[in-house]
Amino acid sequence: MTPQKNAKEPIPDEAAGKAELKGNDSASGFQELLLKVTPPRVSRQLISRPRLLSSAGALRDHVSFAVQAPAGFGKTSLLSQWRREYLALGVVVAWVSAHEADDPRRLAQSLALSVRVAAGRPDFGAELLEAGAPGGTEAMTLFLAELAHAAWNIVLIVDEVDRLPVSSREALIYLLRNTPVNTRIVIAARADCQLDLDDLMDYGKCLAVGADALRFRFEETLELVRTRLGTAVSSDTAARLHELTEGWPLGLQLAVALVSDVSDPDAELDALSKQGGRLREHLVSRLLANLAPADLEFLTRISILDPLHPQLCCVVGEVDDARERLERMSVDTPILIAGEKREWLRMHSLARDALQLQFARLPADQRKALHERAAQWLIAHGHVEPAAWHALEAGQYEQACDLAETSLYEFITTIMTRGRLGVVTEWLAMLPPAALESRPRLLLAAAWAMALSQRDVDAGQLVARVLARPDVDEAVRCECALILSGGALFADDPDRAAGLHAPWPEDPPLRDPLLRQIFANRTAYCTLLEGDPALARLRQQRMSRQAADALPSYLELWGEFHIAMTHVWEIQMQPAERMLRGIQRRAESELARRNPFVCQVAALLAAVLWERDAPVEAINLLANRLDVIEQTALPSCLLLAYRTLASIELARGTEQRALGLLEAMGAAGSARGLERIRILSLCDQVRLHARRYRAQTCADLCVRIDAELDEAMQRHGPLWHRMVAPARALAWAYAAVAARDWERVLEHLEQAEGAARALRMGRVHLEVIALRSLARYRSTGTGDNAMREAIDLAASHGLLRIFEDAHPELGEWARELSTPSPSPEDLPGAMGHAAIALPDTSSVVTGRRTPGSTALTPKEREVLDLLERNLSNKEIGVAMQVGEETIKWHVKNLFTKLNASSRKHVVLRARVLGLLTPGD
Repeated sequence: MTPQKNAKEPIPDEAAGKAELKGNDSASGFQELLLKVTPPRVSRQLISRPRLLSSAGALRDHVSFAVQAPAGFGKTSLLSQWRREYLALGVVVAWVSAHEADDPRRLAQSLALSVRVAAGRPDFGAELLEAGAPGGTEAMTLFLAELAHAAWNIVLIVDEVDRLPVSSREALIYLLRNTPVNTRIVIAARADCQLDLDDLMDYGKCLAVGADALRFRFEETLELVRTRLGTAVSSDTAARLHELTEGWPLGLQLAVALVSDVSDPDAELDALSKQGGRLREHLVSRLLANLAPADLEFLTRISILDPLHPQLCCVVGEVDDARERLERMSVDTPILIAGEKREWLRMHSLARDALQLQFARLPADQRKALHERAAQWLIAHGHVEPAAWHALEAGQYEQACDLAETSLYEFITTIMTRGRLGVVTEWLAMLPPAALESRPRLLLAAAWAMALSQRDVDAGQLVARVLARPDVDEAVRCECALILSGGALFADDPDRAAGLHAPWPEDPPLRDPLLRQIFANRTAYCTLLEGDPALARLRQQRMSRQAADALPSYLELWGEFHIAMTHVWEIQMQPAERMLRGIQRRAESELARRNPFVCQVAALLAAVLWERDAPVEAINLLANRLDVIEQTALPSCLLLAYRTLASIELARGTEQRALGLLEAMGAAGSARGLERIRILSLCDQVRLHARRYRAQTCADLCVRIDAELDEAMQRHGPLWHRMVAPARALAWAYAAVAARDWERVLEHLEQAEGAARALRMGRVHLEVIALRSLARYRSTGTGDNAMREAIDLAASHGLLRIFEDAHPELGEWARELSTPSPSPEDLPGAMGHAAIALPDTSSVVTGRRTPGSTALTPKEREVLDLLERNLSNKEIGVAMQVGEETIKWHVKNLFTKLNASSRKHVVLRARVLGLLTPGD
């Protein structure tokens, strides 16, 4: 890298520059420092995540940052991204890669040289870079003084701080504590590096960015996959990859790299994400790589625990230093992840799967003993529910039953929150029949599991065994009614649910807060199905307040979910969206992404977002969740999920895929015995074919609807009939639209409106108004005023898709009648306001050219751009309309500032320093 004399354009200051190099300890040492202050190359494929931009609200106002995470979490990539963003804002950005040999003096020299190179100021840090420069704190103080007197804004980035010796780390902390006002400092280290910055963080002067912040969120994973592999990759596949890697950046990059060259990346990713696939093998090898045999054995033993506690791991892992091992591995590897509770950890699912396979190879007696130890420790520390599972695995059936009965409601909560219905069913099947018969409370837990897994008959049999006992009181009868009514609602039998709930309309004989909250949730939902959303909301709020003490957050979220459903029922889309976003955020952080409750919330929120004309977000919400919704969701959520996806496909112009989704919805309804869903699937198919005026197809479908409805009427009550009636009448109305028989359209709409009014279905009522206006407009030329009113109502309720989804002709007419809202500037008396915003830095990783920093003048930056195009001095002078001598002067300044020896070298150095970015 030694500069060579350029014969054509000699550098006047070259001799002085060489002399300055020789003034250091050695030329080779100076060259080594130059390598340390050269920033890494930023990949063109780096994904810019808005929440991690340096200009993001959470990051913008901090003076210093400490980025700490295990290997593979993208610390250096984040620092490189920030460097590019700061350069785009015209800030001098200095980079130092730390090294084990960096004592305080050498660290100060590296920092000084990095600022010199970044700012293009050959005289910066001259005293520090001379032979015999001071060391220790004195060297850092000297560097601070020069920083404070610099006339530019500076960002110092120090990577791999964990490699520094303790004395240098202390010197760096001294620098952080005394940062000048014109300087911002960013450091990165592995999570095990001890940085004494707690007081700075407490006072908001330093922000910690950890592994949780660096993990990819689902939307970011989707962007990564689509950027690297194209839009052919489905959202479902991206969601599976995200869940498989748990947002681990290195794991995602590895997964994408494995399939980057295949012809069908979607199919390849789908295959790799399955158990035993190549992707799992690669990721597990990364997760477990370089583990010592003792650590691997320890992790194998504790893989049966979820979550992990240091004391529990000491007992099960048969070691005395479990805490130290867990702390070390949690910061050195991504295997262990911090849990929600203090001191508790959890294991990466990939690592757990691999380690449990090794655990299964241990001798049976050893496995049994480990489960027994786990159960004993958990019992001693009050964790009864997980203790029951370990006792069962150890073959201690009586103890497992006793524990499950003791913690019945904790057991029920686990059933509902963790989506472990299948495991509970298997667990109960392993017990001797006598164990259940002698424990009525355990029978209740079994009945809860059966009812929530759509096994109504089995739940009814278990409840009957409980009610047949002579010691049954009113509280037990009420709880049995809750179990059976829950099963009835999931089976889409609202009349049976309401009948079971009727004996206790207001004050149930329940003492446990958990059961009282379930009762409140059930009361609100039954009231909603009866067509009174306002009363349902009032009852939910009042009864939830009464049962608010010591409630699991999961049940509170259910209550809020029911309130959000009332808003959707009344087509109050704005408050519904706000509530559902909050519920979704909390539920997904506390439960798994594919948890049944989380998936139901996603289905309802996706429907709201589609009405708000946000199709991309709606699709992302439903990605890799449809199978869970099919099997476990309330019928209404199942209907909304399929209807939303079908509407999106229809809007895209892929009619066959939309029709396939509606047919799949009917099949899902048939599989669960949900006759209403199957009938509504046919009704939606009528709407789809009416868009193309396929009159005969619509008529045939309506005949099928009536036939299935006549058969189902005998098995259902009036509530169920009222819920189907509006859809049936609308289907016949759409069939008349397809035939362009506008008189019959009006007749059927009259029936639909009456049915919708009975249940206060706001959206159906608004759709009826719009269709009636269209029918009158086509038949008599009137109806404009009613349609304008419908447009105004739709806009006020946030329904942006209702007319286009109903019929293309209706959507086109709505657009013709709509007038654009005036902008704030056009309103009388409106006053403009000024806003100061940072430039958009999201493009700095896309390969576009970025502005230079203050190291170069505007003219020098312009000359540098033209040098990159390989223009001569004369051609540059013509382009800039200045003399050739002036251009030579600018070029010489560039040689000096960038420490370059030729025109090509100037361009290369500018690219390395981020002053130029290669075009696409």
